[in-house]
Formats: sequence, structure tokens, C-alpha cells
Amino acid sequence: MADLSDVRFLTVAEVAELMRVSNMTVYRMVESGKLPAVRFGRSYRIPESAIEAVIAPPESQAGQGIA
Repeated sequence: MADLSDVRFLTVAEVAELMRVSNMTVYRMVESGKLPAVRFGRSYRIPESAIEAVIAPPESQAGQGIA
């Protein structure tokens, strides 16, 4: 298990800004399971590594460009 001191958590608003989507889109991604998150009280925190995994291109398509 990774040391939690090495994990950086982002708020929904920070993730939305990073991905250039609305807060509601981030909430929908969390609720659908597409974006893992940890719930703290009434708010969510998303590990930075989860965002990188969601926006990274699949290995099979990397370097192929857009057709």
C-alpha cells in the first residue's frame, strides 16, 4: 500500500478546472465509478493519480495519432 503522505488529493473544483469540465461532470464521473474518489464528510477528494489514469491515452493507441 502506498504511503498516504505521497498521495496528493484534489477537490472537485480543482479537478474540474484541470480537466476543463464543470463540477457536475466531475461529480457524475465519481458517482458512476469512472473517477475514484474518497469521501470526507460531504465533500470528495480525488487522488491526483486517478486523474492521470483517466486522461492518459490507452497504451494501445499511444503514438497512433487521431485518424
